[in-house]
Amino acid sequence: MKKSTKIMLVVTGILLIVLGIVCICNPVETLFSMAWLIGFLTLFSGISKLVFGLRTQNFMPNSGTRVLTGVFDVLFGIFMLCNNVFVAVSLPLIFAIWLIIEGIIIVVLSFDYKKADFQGWWWLLLMGIAVAVLGFFAMKNLEVTGMTMSILFGCGVLLLGIAYIVAFFGINKFQKKVKQAKEAFRESIDYKG
Repeated sequence: MKKSTKIMLVVTGILLIVLGIVCICNPVETLFSMAWLIGFLTLFSGISKLVFGLRTQNFMPNSGTRVLTGVFDVLFGIFMLCNNVFVAVSLPLIFAIWLIIEGIIIVVLSFDYKKADFQGWWWLLLMGIAVAVLGFFAMKNLEVTGMTMSILFGCGVLLLGIAYIVAFFGINKFQKKVKQAKEAFRESIDYKG
């Protein structure tokens, strides 16, 4: 995998973590700018997933899923940026659905990392479950969610950022395994020859 792709994954994770902390620390300000923040974050996340999915489609499992979720995130981000009034009114429901979808995707992808023998795969699993549970909690309590939106958003985004950073380490582990397999294959060919 290209170094720039891995850097983009880490930068996305760091930005998500920073955004999560800012949202938790500034709940009132975050509430007023939530629609724009979610739109921008989702758009950036979607572009990042698209690039990552397209660059890794030849050797990473489920790259098509990453590309599909990237397209979904880009369209969702553009919709939110263009419809701030609608989004502000329906923000609690949109937020809950987004967290549930992202959490489920992370849970599914965690098993790919398990297959690659990445020992930290369970961190992705836990983060995905935590994000989805936050989403279900937000959906069941839309009135409360409206009042505590920025804190829930901050927690969810923070967990997503951590999941992206953990995924980066999983990719490095996967690449090392691929490299070892290639070297073992070359050695077996050289040995026979």
